[in-house]
Amino acid sequence: MFENVKTPCYIIDCHKLRQNCEILLEVKKQTGCKILLAQKSYSCYATYPIISQYLDGTTASGLYEAKLGAEFFGKETHIFAPAYTDEDFSEIIEICDHISFNSLTQLEKHRKKVPENAKISLRVNPLYSEVETEIYNPCAKFSRFGVLPKDISKVNLENIQGLHFHTMCEQRADTLARTLPYIENYFGEILKKMEFLNIGGGQHITKEGFDISKFCDIINYLQNKYNLTVYMEPGEAIALNAGYFVASVLDIVENERDIAILDFSAACHNPDILEMPYRPECMNINNEKCGKIGEKKYSYRFGGNTCLSGDVIGDYSFDTPLKVGDKIIFLDMAIYSMVKNNTFNGIKLPDILLYDNNITIHKQFGYEDFKVRL
Repeated sequence: MFENVKTPCYIIDCHKLRQNCEILLEVKKQTGCKILLAQKSYSCYATYPIISQYLDGTTASGLYEAKLGAEFFGKETHIFAPAYTDEDFSEIIEICDHISFNSLTQLEKHRKKVPENAKISLRVNPLYSEVETEIYNPCAKFSRFGVLPKDISKVNLENIQGLHFHTMCEQRADTLARTLPYIENYFGEILKKMEFLNIGGGQHITKEGFDISKFCDIINYLQNKYNLTVYMEPGEAIALNAGYFVASVLDIVENERDIAILDFSAACHNPDILEMPYRPECMNINNEKCGKIGEKKYSYRFGGNTCLSGDVIGDYSFDTPLKVGDKIIFLDMAIYSMVKNNTFNGIKLPDILLYDNNITIHKQFGYEDFKVRL
């Protein structure tokens, strides 16, 4: 399906989205929990009609995400932000039915504005996380996220229906199990008074090898012990392996090794490559999977077409040599890509295509999309 597409472009695989959602639906059936799409990682709203058949709603990290979820997904609309501006909050209370506050000051500032038909939750920090990359660790030293255990006794629980924590990133059921003692030790007495507990995202539920049975046991344990409903808000698990990025080789230069310059920029089209950092897997148009540098006969460094010296996608090798015009297909490119891309250097935003038995164009971008932001 890649031969005739114009590059650069994202391709969303609707079949894989459904497969992921079927797994999440099974978790719902085994536990009765509620699952939300975390739009911060994936918000291609053209596929919301698919995802909304399985999940209970969306969660947002800002006003515009909340508006997108309310407009195109429907169902429940949740939001969390470190702080809300007065202007944004006046709109948020019109569209969100679950609002999570990050601090006691934010709670007291805004709680009386929340309508009776909306639910309030408070984010807490259990002081425990196994996230190794500091930039993604919500419980890192000096973290700005959540009420600390030492301050929880100061909370006025009036009209608070839930607690919310988020401590995981691409992790498995074992990590959640090791986190639970901290949650229960610090916040167990309050949980007995709550209607729901939001355990955040970061659970790699749809990744091969994830222990769904153990995960469901943990969810059922929490719900039964505290007589509440568990919410979770995966993003990555929903669109895991459901996207491709198709790029073309623009040039090949030599500087101690061969460097292939692509119409794919890590800086512009998937900043997570530089921020995480990580090396995305890829294949050529003949479905030949890449190898590590030196693993196969022909090795290349893939670089982006921007002025940033560090705009490097990674080092790869293939059994057959690359030439200008060849297509490279990068895998697992739906998550944290479209939501984070940018037009640095005036680089064109990639088209967004949908694959569902055939390929259709969802969105194309041009000069006006660059200009209007400036």
